[in-house]
Amino acid sequence: MKKSYFTSLFTGIALTVITATSAHAADVRLKLAGTYPVAHFGHEIMENMVKEIESADVGLKVKYFPASQLGSGEELIEDAIRGNVDMVQAFIYAQADPRLEIMNLPGLVTTFDEMKEVYGNPESNLNVLMRGILDDLGLVFLNATAEGLVGVVAEKKPTDPNGLGDKGMNIRVWSSEVAKKTTESLGYRTTTMNWAEVLPALQSGVIDGAICCTPEWAYTTFAKAGIGKYYVPVNTAVEASSIYASKKSWDKLNDEQRAVIATASEKAATTMIDLAWERSNGFVKQMEDAGWEILDYSDEQRATMVDHIKKNVWPELGDVIGKETMDQLLAK
Repeated sequence: MKKSYFTSLFTGIALTVITATSAHAADVRLKLAGTYPVAHFGHEIMENMVKEIESADVGLKVKYFPASQLGSGEELIEDAIRGNVDMVQAFIYAQADPRLEIMNLPGLVTTFDEMKEVYGNPESNLNVLMRGILDDLGLVFLNATAEGLVGVVAEKKPTDPNGLGDKGMNIRVWSSEVAKKTTESLGYRTTTMNWAEVLPALQSGVIDGAICCTPEWAYTTFAKAGIGKYYVPVNTAVEASSIYASKKSWDKLNDEQRAVIATASEKAATTMIDLAWERSNGFVKQMEDAGWEILDYSDEQRATMVDHIKKNVWPELGDVIGKETMDQLLAK
């Protein structure tokens, strides 16, 4: 009877431990904070990423908060560092570390094939550097989600829109010293402003325009709202948000759970970049149909602009980004 009692006791304890462990695994809840509007094509891709993570049956449930419900990109990186959110899809602003300006380096890519190689290849210089920088911040970099090249939306027509002269305009620039230097080198006056403030500031005339957007963002955010009349595809930077995680949350997951998230994130990022370029021309056409004027560059004008940036802006960026980081980014 003694043997039977202790056997039953230990069996019961073992079952309790197994049950508790299973319940714990099934109870892992992650908050994914995103910035894509629901109408943006990236929103569905992120929803599919969540479905893939949950359907892997490794004890993960993900609550997705799109459209900046939990904050702007500037706020989310701080919340992820603190562990207030578990995962983020957002543009990574450089206020947390000046080395993050590598995401904004103007003229680094000028074609879709270059964008795919630099932002889409996990082993590119850019992505290797991003993993190291975010690790230093207490974050886990998963993937860059490049959507296309960035242009200027404007309420009035810039002077000399495709040259290097004064544009006679004050436009919004995001919180990036690199973006500010680049935009001013092209002849714009700039005001640094959070994304959430841009639409009302442009509508009220506080600014004349904003450097911010791929054709899709320009159309879905501004043209559909009846704000703006001109689009200048300067293409000096890539619209590239990132998928990353709080290291505090990541460290609580097991290897199988981490692998599932990493695989789903890479699939989402690859889908994003594959779809982005083919969508771009369609949204340019929709802006034109909405009455917008597209102030595009000739090949010669664009080559002149990129050469100007590399000669006049890049030398200053070593002081902002750090020479060692710049050298690693540009290494062949």
